[in-house]
Amino acid sequence: MPGTAAFGLFLTAAVILAITPGPGIFYVLTRSISGGRRAGIASALGTAVGGLGHVLAAGLGLSAVLATSAFAFSAIKFLGAAYLIYLGIRTLLRGDDSQLADATQPSSMRRTFLQGITTEVLNPKTALFFLAFIPQFIDPQGWIFAQFLLLGCISVLLNTSVDFVVAALAGPIGRRLAESVRLRRAQRIFSGCGLITLGAYVALANE
Repeated sequence: MPGTAAFGLFLTAAVILAITPGPGIFYVLTRSISGGRRAGIASALGTAVGGLGHVLAAGLGLSAVLATSAFAFSAIKFLGAAYLIYLGIRTLLRGDDSQLADATQPSSMRRTFLQGITTEVLNPKTALFFLAFIPQFIDPQGWIFAQFLLLGCISVLLNTSVDFVVAALAGPIGRRLAESVRLRRAQRIFSGCGLITLGAYVALANE
């Protein structure tokens, strides 16, 4: 397993990366404002499950395909971007009252959770991040897969903890939306445009 010094360096880097604003935090933020704290937590849990899937895939060497195949990387990147843009357009087209009615329904929470998984699974940069970042702290003399799995799970846990904080801070805003049609309309436009912008960023970001 990684030595004490290497593990401490890994934790420091992982914490810094976790608190650095990025697409994942922005996604949870928009979902939290849209559906409240529960929706934010559901989104964070969904992205956590998707992240764990990337950790497992990277540990098994499957994500190496993304690093060596430009076509595979581009295909998954644009598929993920298209999905985010689709969510944004659907948000913009929804009525203000229907959005408020659906926000606290169990099915909506399940749907939000599954959307979080899909969004994260369709983000090839997550797989490439784990593939590029974690091996720097692995002891080649030890069981590589176990080390990769441990460090990857710690990274996901840190990222999810930050997402929970974002959901907790943004969620209460959702309660005010119930009191104002104007606020609900502004929120819907913000969330929809935010998701579309996020999808465009994923599509146009440099590989």
